[in-house]
Amino acid sequence: MHSPIRHNPNVTPNAMTANDIRRSFLAYFERHGHRIVSSSPLVPHEDPTLLFTNAGMNQFKDTFLGRERREYTRATSSQKCMRVSGKHNDLDNVGPSFRHHTFFEMLGNFSFGDYFKQDAIPLAWTLLTEEWKLPADQLFATVFRGDDKVPGDEEAFALWRTFLPEDRIGRLGAADNFWQMGDTGPCGRCSEIYFYRGESLPCGEEAAGRHCQGVECSCDRYVEIWNNVFMEFDRQADGTLLPLPAPSIDTGMGLERITAVMQGVLSNYDTDLFTPLLAAIGERAGATHGGTMSPTDVSLRVVADHMRAMTFLIADGVVPSNEFRGYVLRKIMRRAMRHGKRLGIAQPFLHELVDTLVREFGEAYPELVSGRDAIVQVIRSEEERFDAVLVDGLPRLDEVLDRAAASGGVVPGDVAFRLYDTFGLPLNFIEDMVDDRKLTLDRQGFETAMEGQRQQARAKSKFKPAAGGGTVYAPFDGLLTGFTGYDAVSTDTRVLAVARLVEADGAQSPVETTALTSGDLGWVVLEQTPFYVHSGGQLSDAGSLVGISGVSAAVEDVETLPGGTRVHVVRVGTGTLAAGSLVTASIDVARRDATRRHHTATHLLHAALRQVLGPHVKQAGSLVSADRLRFDFAHFAALTPEQLQEIERIVNAQILLNTGVQTDLKSTQEAIAGGAMALFGEKYGDTVRVVSVPGFSVELCGGTHVRATGDIGLFAITAESGVAAGVRRIEATTGLVSVSSFQHQRDTLGHLGVALNARPEELPARIGVLLEEHKRLTRELQQARMKVAMSAGSGAAGGDAVDAGGIKVLSREVSGLDKDGLRALVDQHRTALQSGVVVLVSHAEGKVTVVVGVTPDLVKTVPAGQVVKQLAPIVGGGGGGRPDFAEAGGKDPSKIADLLAEAPRVVATLAGR
Repeated sequence: MHSPIRHNPNVTPNAMTANDIRRSFLAYFERHGHRIVSSSPLVPHEDPTLLFTNAGMNQFKDTFLGRERREYTRATSSQKCMRVSGKHNDLDNVGPSFRHHTFFEMLGNFSFGDYFKQDAIPLAWTLLTEEWKLPADQLFATVFRGDDKVPGDEEAFALWRTFLPEDRIGRLGAADNFWQMGDTGPCGRCSEIYFYRGESLPCGEEAAGRHCQGVECSCDRYVEIWNNVFMEFDRQADGTLLPLPAPSIDTGMGLERITAVMQGVLSNYDTDLFTPLLAAIGERAGATHGGTMSPTDVSLRVVADHMRAMTFLIADGVVPSNEFRGYVLRKIMRRAMRHGKRLGIAQPFLHELVDTLVREFGEAYPELVSGRDAIVQVIRSEEERFDAVLVDGLPRLDEVLDRAAASGGVVPGDVAFRLYDTFGLPLNFIEDMVDDRKLTLDRQGFETAMEGQRQQARAKSKFKPAAGGGTVYAPFDGLLTGFTGYDAVSTDTRVLAVARLVEADGAQSPVETTALTSGDLGWVVLEQTPFYVHSGGQLSDAGSLVGISGVSAAVEDVETLPGGTRVHVVRVGTGTLAAGSLVTASIDVARRDATRRHHTATHLLHAALRQVLGPHVKQAGSLVSADRLRFDFAHFAALTPEQLQEIERIVNAQILLNTGVQTDLKSTQEAIAGGAMALFGEKYGDTVRVVSVPGFSVELCGGTHVRATGDIGLFAITAESGVAAGVRRIEATTGLVSVSSFQHQRDTLGHLGVALNARPEELPARIGVLLEEHKRLTRELQQARMKVAMSAGSGAAGGDAVDAGGIKVLSREVSGLDKDGLRALVDQHRTALQSGVVVLVSHAEGKVTVVVGVTPDLVKTVPAGQVVKQLAPIVGGGGGGRPDFAEAGGKDPSKIADLLAEAPRVVATLAGR
């Protein structure tokens, strides 16, 4: 094999590291008036059109659409991105390609109605040629050539002519030079910048006797390094392009590609973004990455890429599962594990690579540092789970392959998908095994089953495009409400707009109206409101609107529309409510007080969990209501009773201190730098509320809280459970809810004490004695039933067994025995038969149990597993097992007699007699 070309002879390598390039980019645009904005998480906030954050502009989408205003009009960022779905499905290319990745960083600069292409193009050119010293004669640009919907971009072409000759400016179609984030939302014509690597690189077109196609060629001579998008339109669900409120700029430069160009290498994997990780993998595999297409090098690249993706996803709160984002993460992780095994690494090793990534990326992304322990534990847990999958799944795959080999050589697609989806066997792993056995996999059937699963996951997760760009009710667009609820429980205010809610297709839909009257259910927008709207896990307030005109309405809920408008869901009792009405808006104070007790208790619980379990604990979701709190957090084992008691004790100790709860307004970066915890799934603006219990807890939070911890009252944990792999849940109550629960439990203990004639402290021992007595009586009853069953079959060695081609078969129905009893009875009958097959059937509560036992001399002739597989479908079931013993379940007791009658024929057929 020829050595690959790994360095570009046409570029003098730049001494800048990837970290240097990232810092330089941000600093350059900061000098030109841009605000440096931290990367948003890989999990998009309140955007159902996205699986993962896939571009730098995602966090600015509402700003581009005019729904959100920021205190700056220019921004720059280095954004974490994932592209593993839909039209951006790069997963299959990762490994064979030198520059495709699942996770990558996108450098970008943005203008929100400030500057447009007249400034964006010179800014880009100056950075590349003057700051970074890239040779100007190796840069090319492209512009949109136009189509039947949008004209060509002559303005961009003219701007580029001030820097480039005409023959280095290409005109491309919509596939290359019209950008959009998804099927709906902001979009526009764009201009791409390419770097020319020189003629020394091979070109397939020239090898075929044709000319290289330049920037449109598929060869590696031209590499796109920067895309400048001129945001002009908002694409609607029907394809219509509406103009944005103000033309804007969105640019994206992949850090991996520009680093390869500046460091003078042809493969992204030869940059310092990957080489430390590849070296760490190579140490464990006994291999060195050679930059070739050899299986070893491909596997090294797969592991390196996927290791980055899983680390950043887990740091942002995604955990492996069989649904939605967790499904994608698990798929990536198991692909990496599979390639690790191809490299000869038998033991779990991915979790050992986390520290390499923390060392290389921790400065730019501090969440890797703070979440290091959690990331290691999630990966280690999934590696151990995958090893268990192979132990559990391989025998099932072997059975499927055996059946396929015996019935035409085709593995059914739906069966393969079940192995993939339920038992976690990777598709490539299944395909390899199929090829080894010279069989064929029904890929169409597999893809059909896969698409069905995807549709179910999308429906469950509400992963669907927002109609009309997300605008639910146009007449309310732009109406904003001032919130007074931090300081007031009642506010005199004015009604800005109303809409009537009517039933349509099983849901309430708004209908334009001038007024709401008695009995109407509707939406009301107020000028100011004390009503908190559901956010950060805290449920909305309820209360009333009362006007001097005699109108009264109950506020049942508060919602936020996609454009930011806050609507009060009201039911009018008396009078008329119309735009302009003056009303007093009052919240249910008792409900608010109970809710805020639970919210502050959630903060105390979070801090106590980190104190007891470790700093890896990170919020993964919450619910705060008037009657309880629910808190989901990253942890990897069920909590022990001792841990729960310690957490409960710590929280109540903080409550007894009656520490004042402080609230401050700070910039987001200042707050996080000061130790405030930013919580999973929340979107923060430039200024945030910092809620702190001095010396114990500091969090970013927009919710309502008690004045001092003593206001919370008794804190009691009511439940602890697991909700997903690596995610635990605690439920708890506070205040009068906890007191009521305590009183109820005290009364229950009192009733038990009376019934069992024992004091409360004696109850555990007394109940233990009763349970032991119950077990003893159950065993005696089972033994008595066994004697009756054996007595009924006492002629098994003679008349009750039938001859099936020279093999004795005892088949009968028994009652009153559980599975353990049936197994024991099978053993006794086999001993009595000495040589033969025993088939026993029992049913209870509409369910059928079938057990088959075969004596040792016949296990190869008549395997029990094969017998039960042929008999179980008669009663509407299925099963399997060992050659000497097998069992099955069924759901049709009416067919038991048919099954028993069929048993001798099945045995004779299997024995070939």
